[in-house]
Amino acid sequence: MEPQSQQNYAKALWQKDKEHHLHPWQLFDSFQEEGAMIMDRGEGAWLFDIDGNRYLDSVGGLWCTNIGQGRKEMADAVSAQIQKMAYASPFVDMTNAPAAELAAKLANLAPGNLNHVMFSCGGSTANDSAFRLIQFYQNCRGKHDKKHIIARDASYHGSTYVSMSIGGKKADHPPEFDYITDTIHHISSPNAYRYGNGRSNEQYLDFLVDELEQKILEIGADKVAAFFAEPVLGAGGVVVPPQGYHRRTQEVCKKYDVLYVSDEVVTAFGRLGHWFASEEVFDLQPDIITCAKGITSGYLPLGATIFSSEIYDVISEPGHGRYFSNGYTYSGHPVSCVAALKNIEIMERENIFEHVKDVGQYFEQQLHTLNDLEIVGEVRGVSLMQCVEFVANKETREVFPDDLDISKVISNIADKKGLLVRPIINLNVMSPPLVITREQIDFAVTTLRESIVEATDQLKQDGHL
Repeated sequence: MEPQSQQNYAKALWQKDKEHHLHPWQLFDSFQEEGAMIMDRGEGAWLFDIDGNRYLDSVGGLWCTNIGQGRKEMADAVSAQIQKMAYASPFVDMTNAPAAELAAKLANLAPGNLNHVMFSCGGSTANDSAFRLIQFYQNCRGKHDKKHIIARDASYHGSTYVSMSIGGKKADHPPEFDYITDTIHHISSPNAYRYGNGRSNEQYLDFLVDELEQKILEIGADKVAAFFAEPVLGAGGVVVPPQGYHRRTQEVCKKYDVLYVSDEVVTAFGRLGHWFASEEVFDLQPDIITCAKGITSGYLPLGATIFSSEIYDVISEPGHGRYFSNGYTYSGHPVSCVAALKNIEIMERENIFEHVKDVGQYFEQQLHTLNDLEIVGEVRGVSLMQCVEFVANKETREVFPDDLDISKVISNIADKKGLLVRPIINLNVMSPPLVITREQIDFAVTTLRESIVEATDQLKQDGHL
């Protein structure tokens, strides 16, 4: 296409999107003026916009482009399955070969006795299905009042009505939306930087564990069905809990017959260098694991709820005439399942997790060099899951006003320098493809430093510092 024609096409596309496409989390006021950045193609850890500008995608899509973009063998596998059979109903007593193979593979990879898999369309529906499964399980046990859910402040579990209600991010609960509030409860985010109040790791851990136990007792142990927890809080600020947190909170849950749901939508499939982070990283054997994102590396939508044999034995007990009335048209979609199987094969064949353990440590080390900057309050995270928190005052940890949107100021500058970082009010979050190289990490850290310095100068000129 000729340059002028390409320019006209890009402008027309931008206008169509602005007029007709409602984006997730769209900020209406600014969108009316700015519209959206239009991405056109991807290659490995890079994205290219419709004007041909190149960006290092340190966000990894949305925590999901694990094996990188543009993999021909992924396209070939998907194409072959589409030509063979694009779809078959997954309901009741019909299945397909890719779904059966993937269910068995996930059961093999998941820790302990998590031997049963329910497929959905993504992380939100995986958690929604977990919620339904928990209700069904408790009713099958005759515990009809045991329906309350405990989750954490600043957690994110999806955007269906149920999963958003379970989530605890205040910014995700604007007053114009409604949420379940009578049976869903929240306890503290395990964010030591913000809420540790000078306590040692052991003291803060004791506080958090006791808080969970007291919340169960407050509600009534006979009423609490499950505890939902991300191994590492993702969109809530890349918060790594104090060492021992998940093991000890699980002990509390077991004490009171409360199911433990580990939301691994972000952490599974290599983000922390393992198939699943629950057991390998955090010494946790959950009753349910939910996952999505990296299961296909973002090539196609797919979610999975993996649950224990104990739960399955209860709900499937013969002689009751029960059936599980939950599922989706695209549950176990054959093309999505083929994408997941090929994605897993690539990860295994290329030994990607060993690469993650190397570059993940390097990424942590390099990002911590930003701690000397005036507005950097904390760099935190684990492996290829990192966050930089910005503050107006390093000593008091005072935050910038929300309406300043400091993270967006910095990400806008980074965009122009060829780096994509995710802005979340006072945080820049990074979760690059697992195939990122040390050289690309160097570019990301150097560019982010330049962007923070430039933003700091701008803040001073505008009287914010």
